[in-house]
Amino acid sequence: MEHRQMRRRDREITDFQQIADILNRCNTIRLGIGGGEYPYVVPVSFGMETVDGKAVIYFHCARQGLKVDLLERNKKVCVEADIFIRTEEITHGITARYESVIGLGECVFLTDTTEMVHGLKLICEHYGYADYQIDNCGSLQHVLVGKIVLEQISGKRNIKTE
Repeated sequence: MEHRQMRRRDREITDFQQIADILNRCNTIRLGIGGGEYPYVVPVSFGMETVDGKAVIYFHCARQGLKVDLLERNKKVCVEADIFIRTEEITHGITARYESVIGLGECVFLTDTTEMVHGLKLICEHYGYADYQIDNCGSLQHVLVGKIVLEQISGKRNIKTE
């Protein structure tokens, strides 16, 4: 996929650490999935780590369903994350204050239990449950863990600077 220049270059975030910080502060990401008659967008809980300078996203889901069916047909996904801050009046109208991230990658469902546990631990850490014992979870055999290495990533923000 060709990388396009952002129209509002003044809002573009190019520093990877700032983009990773936004992801770490988000509570939900949305997966854009193709493969059906229409695109499919679904919110998911997630965990994240950085490997070799790339954001790696983990999410969990049931072993069956539309999301799984579509991802088995087409592994390419778009990941969207955002933090909505507020709207406010400005001199020429109304604007939204926000931070957002868009990333592109491929989703693979993990089959190795060690990798699955690692991904689930990152998810638990993201939501404040770092000490939760995933290894003892009785539901482990009922979930799929997806892993997405974001090959392309961009950030954007519109925050009032004082």
